[in-house]
Amino acid sequence: MLYFQKFCEQLGISSSLSVTIAISVSIILLILVSWIAYVLTWKIMRRTILPIIQRSKTTFDDILVKHRFFKRLAFFVPAILLYYFLDDAIGDAYKVPAIILDFIDVWLVIISIMIIESVLSTIRDYYQRYEISKERPIDSFVQVIKIISYIVGGLVVISIFIDKDISTLLLSLGTMSAVLMLIFRDPILGFIGGLQLTFNEMVRIGDWISVPKYDADGVVLEITLTVVKVQNWDKTISMVPTYALVSNSFQNWRGMEESGGRRIKRSINIDMDSVKFCTPEMLVSYRKIQILQPYLDKKEKEIENYNKKNKIDPSVFVNGRRQTNLGVFRAYLKAYLKLREDINQNMTFLVRHLQPTEKGLPIEVYVFTKTTEWADYENVQADIFDHILAAIPQFGLKVYQYPSNSGIVELLKKKSL
Repeated sequence: MLYFQKFCEQLGISSSLSVTIAISVSIILLILVSWIAYVLTWKIMRRTILPIIQRSKTTFDDILVKHRFFKRLAFFVPAILLYYFLDDAIGDAYKVPAIILDFIDVWLVIISIMIIESVLSTIRDYYQRYEISKERPIDSFVQVIKIISYIVGGLVVISIFIDKDISTLLLSLGTMSAVLMLIFRDPILGFIGGLQLTFNEMVRIGDWISVPKYDADGVVLEITLTVVKVQNWDKTISMVPTYALVSNSFQNWRGMEESGGRRIKRSINIDMDSVKFCTPEMLVSYRKIQILQPYLDKKEKEIENYNKKNKIDPSVFVNGRRQTNLGVFRAYLKAYLKLREDINQNMTFLVRHLQPTEKGLPIEVYVFTKTTEWADYENVQADIFDHILAAIPQFGLKVYQYPSNSGIVELLKKKSL
């Protein structure tokens, strides 16, 4: 700096202006040297450290490179050069402007936060390589630490510019706690919700969940501090607030997937006018159905013994016990479902009546498939009910449905005749 000052004075420039020019040139040269030092440091890292990392078997260092840890670390070199050599560049006779030192301090703080962010992101990505990350995601924790580092860094920056100790600044912010709580309400609730979701194992990454309130029905992709990202089956993405999964109801299909079976719970309405007692001719025709023969033999013996024991007059259908076409049909459904290899026989197995309504008598199939895959499950369910609908007329039964246009026309024709 003294050299530039003397050079300017020899050119006839005033002493005060010469000092200003000399200080400016010295600072510019120091900035240039610092920039060159950064470029050289980064080149040395790329030629020495990065090749070693590429040859190593561990993946942690590769993820560090992905999140630019080493490049951000190289920014420390120019910052340190400026911080420690600025006094030497200007000279002992002159004082470095406080604003310049403040900007250098702020630069060091920002670089530190960036490095912390890189390390935290690396830890998160490395942890996600393990299966336990689906059961115990740490995204929300990492985000909380990042937010804390940002807040602390911001407070340090403010304390640098206002020239006050950070503890004094924190005390002064005590009166603003209500405002801060209002501003960070969602992150705080999200963090609490994330803790509950994680430790209670309510949701994992990869779970199929349904949240009707938010039109979300699909697989959980990510659990963050404020939202749970769900990819719906139509490939759209729904963002569900993390705390909403704790405060509101939702459905997690994980239990179904882990049980090894998926429930079929569907009914068909039978026209009650088509239900009747079985005649001997009907029973003869039913015996031709192979899977019904064991049931009919056992049931007929049971009914015959009961009627004989109680001296029932069989000439009247309503006397004693007698089979119905609907009862035989239910027995057929059970036998048919028992023979299907895609039905889980070790889980709940029901073919039952539901409450009759003005739309007929519902016959409900309540069984579980062996597959939990959606497409395969739908195929199995469709095959079963295709068969049921085709088999119902074989038992003299009718499915109840609202009359179609053609049915109404046919009815009018019959009335006109």
